[in-house]
Amino acid sequence: MNGTVIILGPAHPLRGGGLTTFNHRLAKAFLQEGYDCRIYSFSLQYPSFLFPGSSQYTDEPAPEGLTIHSRVNSINPLNWWLVGEELRRLRPDIIVVRYWLPFMGPALGTILRRVRRNKHTRIIALTDNIIPHERRPGDIPFTRYFLKSCDAFITMSEKVMQDLRLFEKDKPALQVPHPLYDNFGEPIPLTAARAILREKGLKAEENDRILLFFGFIRKYKGLDLLLEAMADERIRAAGIKLLVAGEFYEDERVYREQIERLGIRDRLLLRTDFIPDQDVKYYLCAADAVVQPYRNATQSGVTPLAYHFGKPMIVTNVGGLPALVPHERVGLVVQPEAAALADGMLRFYELGADHFIPHLREEKEKYSWSKLVENIIKIIPC
Repeated sequence: MNGTVIILGPAHPLRGGGLTTFNHRLAKAFLQEGYDCRIYSFSLQYPSFLFPGSSQYTDEPAPEGLTIHSRVNSINPLNWWLVGEELRRLRPDIIVVRYWLPFMGPALGTILRRVRRNKHTRIIALTDNIIPHERRPGDIPFTRYFLKSCDAFITMSEKVMQDLRLFEKDKPALQVPHPLYDNFGEPIPLTAARAILREKGLKAEENDRILLFFGFIRKYKGLDLLLEAMADERIRAAGIKLLVAGEFYEDERVYREQIERLGIRDRLLLRTDFIPDQDVKYYLCAADAVVQPYRNATQSGVTPLAYHFGKPMIVTNVGGLPALVPHERVGLVVQPEAAALADGMLRFYELGADHFIPHLREEKEKYSWSKLVENIIKIIPC
């Protein structure tokens, strides 16, 4: 046994999308490398009035082979002290803590301060965001409070690394590519995936040109820009359809009204509720390519999904996306504007999916879970 590792972050039965999936997969990678690894998750992640989706919990079975403790209450300071004392006494060699939202800074920062009193555990923060996409009062002091409790940092994009260095100039930090999700099953043929979507009520015909927007729908992800692009007469003439698969995390009426105003309802395939893990492959495999029309981005969990399922990407030139999607090799990089997105969609079909496939296969070799584990261990301060 190489040592004990605790991952501190969302896990089953929470439905945190990419965060929970990532934490499950990282735990399995540590176990495969010979570590004793378990996850400490949230008993309460968000108060109901702060949660933008329909439910925080999933009905899916727990992942096999993982030990998950639902302990952390994000709004109860007494709980933070108790969990911190529990982890201090356990004396794990490493805590890998996920940080994605300043709201979590007080809870996680307090827990980790208690842990540090054992003078043994090393705390590595895996920082998805430092400066959030959507700003709120308290972001800066909450983030600073959290970061001071950590020994070292892993980021998955240059943008997050730059933001981190605004707060922590000297502590060790490494930038590591986001590993590929490989726990959603193997790819299935496009025709088979579309047949399954038809069974689910979506008119995804075998010969249609279908592009996919996948994931939680939030303002910064730019779905409204993509809908504007779908109204371009060139897109209608090319017969391109857009499959939107993901839950609204803000007022959906704004998007519904935009769709009606643009007159594009007949060009859309909408599945705007939560997509369970076992269904993810059907949406990815049914698409010709994945579109990420983000207004701003650090890294995206959708990108490694697209790599895993061998799907080219059309992404905007923001944050860490261009570095992950080499232009005209594994996808296309365009400006975050409706006209540029329309140009990108047309260019994709001009080149054809087969143009991108060899480059996708070559590029995806960089993104392994064992490499992430190796870098977490490497950065641990002596």
